[in-house]
Amino acid sequence: MTHASHSGRGVALVALASILWGTTGTAQSLGAGTLSPFWVGAAQLLVASVFFALLQAVARGGPAPDPAPRPPVPLGLWVLASAGVAGYSITFYAGVRLAGVGVGTAVAIGSSPIWAGLIQALLLRSPPSPLWWIGTAISVAGGAALVLSKGSAVALSWSGLGLCLWAGLWYASYALVNKRLVAAHSPGRVNQRVFTGAALLACPVAWGLAGAPTWSGPSLAVVVYLGTVVSGLAYVAFSNGLRSISGATGVTLTLIEPVAAFVLAVLIVGEHQPLAAWCGLGLVMLGLMAVIRAELRPAAFRKPGPVQA
Repeated sequence: MTHASHSGRGVALVALASILWGTTGTAQSLGAGTLSPFWVGAAQLLVASVFFALLQAVARGGPAPDPAPRPPVPLGLWVLASAGVAGYSITFYAGVRLAGVGVGTAVAIGSSPIWAGLIQALLLRSPPSPLWWIGTAISVAGGAALVLSKGSAVALSWSGLGLCLWAGLWYASYALVNKRLVAAHSPGRVNQRVFTGAALLACPVAWGLAGAPTWSGPSLAVVVYLGTVVSGLAYVAFSNGLRSISGATGVTLTLIEPVAAFVLAVLIVGEHQPLAAWCGLGLVMLGLMAVIRAELRPAAFRKPGPVQA
């Protein structure tokens, strides 16, 4: 398989995951009801951990056993990956509640690629290419325009913005660590361990912040959908995609998520979007084309680095 086709498969899988993530807002608006957003996130992780455990049980009965680790992965990386998923879930919902959905989503999703690029460049010493940075900057600007085009009725909250920045950092950290985990273990095993750990971390935090959950039929259905599709199937695609593209590119491609949410809002909810939103959509797609182009370049034309993340 050529470099371009190998990377192209990874790009397609991460894009699929981002489209599934883009259904989150529509699903919550249709049935989350009075369930606290902290419990929406925590219960979603719990359902996902059960989903991945069932997948692993099925896989163990199949003809292809899980390959041996190549090299052993330190326990701290497993903990960091679980903390990244749980931390994103908790800080994102808390930040959005304080800063507003539009501002909070723009800051959390928009900051993740920047955090990933900085971590890859400064800590992993494998800086993304200039074309990657240009495409990421264009996509982030477009994503901000896309999300903020309707304005926000919520007063500016610095604590909310800070939490959303933390959410972006948590997610970028998870993605880069997950890149290393799926290089040593099968994505199925990685997802099972990471999401089980994340659920164990997030549920006590949700209980402390929101008390006991208040369930209803629609809210339970939403959580099951989020856990099996938005977390389950989406992270199967995301983890497999990360095996053939860089972690920073994987994070930038998640900007497809607001594009998917935008399309669903227009086609299913029937929302009328302003011109600024359509311009933002165009910028996101233009920037992502540049990022994908940078990822599909042959390895010989990339700046070498001691660690690929």
